[in-house]
Amino acid sequence: KVIGIKRGWGGLIDIVRDPQYDNSGNFFELTEEIVNKAGRTGGTFLHTSRTRASHVPKANVPKHLQDKYLDDINDLTPEVLKNLEFMGIDYLIPIGGDDTLSYAVRLSKESVKVVAIPKTMDNDVPGTDYCIGFSTCITRTIALTHDLRTAGSHERILVLEVFGRYAGFTAMLPTLAGAANRCVIPEYEFDIERLTELLCEDRFTNPSKYSVVLVSEGATFSGGNMIFQSEETDMFGHKKLGGIGNMISQQLKELTPQFNHGQVINTITQRLGYLVRCGDPDALDSIVPMAYGNLALDLINKGLHGRLVILRNGRYDNAPIEIVTSSKKIVDVPKFYNTERLRPQYNSFEF
Repeated sequence: KVIGIKRGWGGLIDIVRDPQYDNSGNFFELTEEIVNKAGRTGGTFLHTSRTRASHVPKANVPKHLQDKYLDDINDLTPEVLKNLEFMGIDYLIPIGGDDTLSYAVRLSKESVKVVAIPKTMDNDVPGTDYCIGFSTCITRTIALTHDLRTAGSHERILVLEVFGRYAGFTAMLPTLAGAANRCVIPEYEFDIERLTELLCEDRFTNPSKYSVVLVSEGATFSGGNMIFQSEETDMFGHKKLGGIGNMISQQLKELTPQFNHGQVINTITQRLGYLVRCGDPDALDSIVPMAYGNLALDLINKGLHGRLVILRNGRYDNAPIEIVTSSKKIVDVPKFYNTERLRPQYNSFEF
C-alpha cells in the first residue's frame, strides 16, 4: 500500500494520533485510479509547503501540539517519528530538492528507512546530474524566450528573470541552447557596464536590432548583494527573492548611451517565474520520474534504504542519502561559464 502525505513535511507534523480522527487532510492512499489520473494531468496533487520539521516557529506548531512546544523555534522530529509509526510506514520516499531532502537525511539518521528522489527545477541536488522538473523548466524557458522576441519589433533589450537562488543552471542551459545572448548567474558577480556593452554589441549585430539576457533571481551586481522582496524568511532561512531583473533593466537603459552613440535603448522586462514550472512535463520529465520511481521500488524490494536515486554520467544509480548535505551543487564557473563574455563556455564540450 502506498500512502501520499500532503503538503510535504507539513502533513507529517500535523497528524493527530487518534484512530477516530479524520486525518484525510494530511494523508490518503494513492490508489491506481488516483495515480493514473495524476500521471496524465501532472501537477503537485499532494500539494507542498516550506515546512522544516526540525525548525518550526511557535506560530506554525499544529494546534494540538501548542501546549507541548513553547519555544520560538521547535524541533518536531519526535512527533514525526511517532506519526510514522502510527501510520505504519515501513519506508518513506521523500521527493524534493535539497531543503526537503536535507530533513530526509535527518530522518535517515533517526533510523527511518528512507529512499529519496531528487525533484527540483533548479537541478541543484548534490550527487545527481538530473533532478525531476529541470528539463521541463529549460524547455519552457526556451519557448517563452522565443515567444517574447517581440522585443525585436521595438528594437529593445529583453531582460528575463528566472528562478535560481544559488545555482544558475536554469539561466545557463537556455542560453547555451541559443535562446539568449547572455546570462548572469549567482555563482559570478557581474559588472553591469560590461553586460550593457555586450548586449549593445549583440543588438547591433542582430538584423532585427534586439538582444536578450537571462537573469538568475540570485544573481548579484559586482560588489552587491542578492535582491529580496522582503526580509521575511521561510523555515529554511531563505528570504523571498525577486527584483534583480527590474534593477538590471533600469541600469541597462541608463547605461546604453555609452555604447550606442549617445542614444538610449529601451528595455523590456519579464519575470518568467511560475510560468516555467507549470503545465505538462516534457518527454524527459515523463521518462526520468518513471525510472526513479522504479529504482526506488527496487531498492525497497531489496531491503535497502538510506539511499538517493540518481542519474550520473548517463546511467541510473543510487548513492548514500548523506550526499545531499555533503556539498552544494552549483555551476563550475571556470569550466562552464565565460566570465568575460557573460555566457556559457562554447570553446569545448569534451568534459
